[in-house]
Amino acid sequence: MNTASFSITGAGLGLRRSFMDELRALDQQPADFFEVAPENWMEIGGALGKKFSHFTQRYPMICHGLSLSIGGPAPLDEHFLIRLKKFLNKHNIRGYSEHLSYCSDDGHLYDLMPIPFTEEAVDYTAKRIKRVQEILEQKIAMENVSYYAAPGQEMTEIDFLNGVLKQADCNLLLDVNNAYVNGINHGYDAEDFIKSVPSERISYIHIAGHYDEADDLKIDTHGADVIDPVWQLLETSYRHHGVKPTLLERDFNIPSLDTLSSEVEQIRHYQSAQGLANVATA
Repeated sequence: MNTASFSITGAGLGLRRSFMDELRALDQQPADFFEVAPENWMEIGGALGKKFSHFTQRYPMICHGLSLSIGGPAPLDEHFLIRLKKFLNKHNIRGYSEHLSYCSDDGHLYDLMPIPFTEEAVDYTAKRIKRVQEILEQKIAMENVSYYAAPGQEMTEIDFLNGVLKQADCNLLLDVNNAYVNGINHGYDAEDFIKSVPSERISYIHIAGHYDEADDLKIDTHGADVIDPVWQLLETSYRHHGVKPTLLERDFNIPSLDTLSSEVEQIRHYQSAQGLANVATA
């Protein structure tokens, strides 16, 4: 089993079909690596499949899954995992991450549902992650997700997250926007949350925008620009954990490629600034 972190560096961008042609025509790519949902590409062939292969053959690519349902009550879909493994190998995908949530039982729910924060759920989820890693023959990264209710909660979110990471011996996809959203919605300090995750398990970071429903209710949409408090949390993450590969998520209200590129460049700015700060204090 490959126990190394994902072999990516720098600032990444979620690859979307809407701007693939424009991106392909550029002399220099705005991102150091790209990310896709494997479910959107596993069965794609023809001209669109060739476009996808153009990117996987030339640039580092990682996958962020949508349908694993790692905390769900239904058995793991091992047939899907076998197909996924073939896809990852075929396209030389650098790593695979998923959401620490569930999205199906007897059929897909088309939403990310919160896993109860209990010791029983830690054990259950960790066993399923271990099985996924056995099948894929690699460590995967689990993402801290946004949630709007915590049914049956017996422990804090951070204790649940860290419990799963330790027991499953898996990696972490740290989503700083989710920490910000959850911190406001559930009344905890997002900076403390970020500082409490294990640095050595962070494979990479997500950053995104969200929707302000109210002062005390934020909705994780990936449909807006990243706001200053979330950029500040990214800076906190680098300062506490070191500079990690970081990817900009934008799934809805997708702006021009120039606008996306400027946000990717903002990630690089924070990475470079922290790198210089580390040199200055060495």
